Amino acid sequence: MPIIDYLERNAREFGDDVALVEINPDVTETRRVTWREYELIEANPTCQYRREITWNVFNEKANRFANLLVSRGIQKGDKIGILMMNCLEWLPIYFGALKTGALAVPLNFRYDAEEIKYCVELADVDVLVFGPEFIGRVETVVDEIAEKRILLYAGGNCPTFAEDYDKLTANCSSTFEKRDIKDSDDAAIYFSSGTTGFPKAILHNHESLMHAATVEQKHHGQTKDDVFLCIPPLYHTGAKMHWFGSLITGGKAVLLKGVNAKTILQTVSDEQCTIVWLLVPWAQDLLLALESGEVKLSDYKLDQWRLMHIGAQPVPQSLIKRWKEYFPHHQYDTNYGLSESIGPGAVHLGVENIDKVGAIGVPGYGWQVRIVDEDGKDVKQGDVGELLLKGPGVMTCYYKNPEATAETLKDGWLYTGDMAEQDADGFIYLVDRKKDVIISGGENIYPVQIENFLSKYPKVKDVAVIGLADPRLGEITAAIIETKDGVECTEDEINEFCKELPRYKRPRRIIFEDVPRNATGKIEKPLLRKKHKSDNLVAAENNA
Repeated sequence: MPIIDYLERNAREFGDDVALVEINPDVTETRRVTWREYELIEANPTCQYRREITWNVFNEKANRFANLLVSRGIQKGDKIGILMMNCLEWLPIYFGALKTGALAVPLNFRYDAEEIKYCVELADVDVLVFGPEFIGRVETVVDEIAEKRILLYAGGNCPTFAEDYDKLTANCSSTFEKRDIKDSDDAAIYFSSGTTGFPKAILHNHESLMHAATVEQKHHGQTKDDVFLCIPPLYHTGAKMHWFGSLITGGKAVLLKGVNAKTILQTVSDEQCTIVWLLVPWAQDLLLALESGEVKLSDYKLDQWRLMHIGAQPVPQSLIKRWKEYFPHHQYDTNYGLSESIGPGAVHLGVENIDKVGAIGVPGYGWQVRIVDEDGKDVKQGDVGELLLKGPGVMTCYYKNPEATAETLKDGWLYTGDMAEQDADGFIYLVDRKKDVIISGGENIYPVQIENFLSKYPKVKDVAVIGLADPRLGEITAAIIETKDGVECTEDEINEFCKELPRYKRPRRIIFEDVPRNATGKIEKPLLRKKHKSDNLVAAENNA
């Protein structure tokens, strides 16, 4: 069953119910505007504080876009690129592409012009739909990408090098003749985070998308009455696959543009959100705002908020302990996955297992897990090895990259590149990325373990641990520490705190600066290693 069937079912059964709400806190206008109203006024959609669409309108918009694509000769297997910030237009465009049998190709909104060009060409994109934030970047490479592609612009004041998506779709039929789409048909291309160079294109079929929806609903028990707050970017598998839980139940979801503690709590209160997915930095910021008195829970209506879950990176135990002090009645879950495994849920803690905070959990619904050594043999319980995944959500391949596919997919198992261990109860603990393991004086050091330890120090807001080259030990451990606002912290304090660690795990260098994270909350360790490589060489020479 393709995922588009749920949209059409929702339009039939819940047509007049609100499907999506967009909240833009940067706009002072607070009047509620439906998409029907928007079509009758001359206004840029980003100029409204709150917009909403029903399931009927959602489906109609997807149908209009599908008809536009067909009128331009788009066929099954063609590729539709989406380069947009989160907004009401995003998901109807995604589903309109899927309805035609074409592949949706979401693009990272942080890509620069050259990365956009690279990904568009790698994925063989036939149509690129882009928003107002990307006019400059697309224009930079338009001469190189426009010759064989249709460029559609979604937003006010269409640039001359593109066609106006809004005007074109307005003239298309709001009904669409259903096409024969099988579970095995290609559905979407997502891109890897690109932390080791230019990103790889990850191909998924319709079965993968459907499995992601089923997993989300099974894990978090979503019902029609739940309201999901979606903050992360929709181009990423994480945000969209969690939203699939709303799709499968016909529930409302809220797209929040812009993030801070006040806007999160205000949106949860105003929209009566019951489920919120946060990244670690946002949860940290919210806790800091509560601890400082910047925000007060009593100012908001939050009784209906039942679940907070986190994914995309390891979660410090200390963070959840602090969270439960403010939200003692919250269910909590953490989800592990990769874009290669259609995002979150391949491993999950489970809301009933909060006593196991620190673990990423147990195999998710429909998933199998192994932990293996360098020879691909299962390690003993308690030993560290590489985490492998198998299930209906594993990617088809890296598009146009058979070498990388062969390295990552073996006998149906996805080699994640993550190092993990399993306790006696079967719970899996993420140790680190295989490429991030530090080998110092012959000892394997796993940065995540040190990061979890340092995160407990009360002055630390965020921390990243990396390996830097050393002529004697091979590598040394460096801790990049971001302190809480207005707090002074010294190297001596950190070194004293680290005396609780075994000597070989103690950081050899302490660096105080902001910890860079990408849009999905992952620490950008390659950037840190590159930045501090030359500094470390100078330090090594001075100590020689």
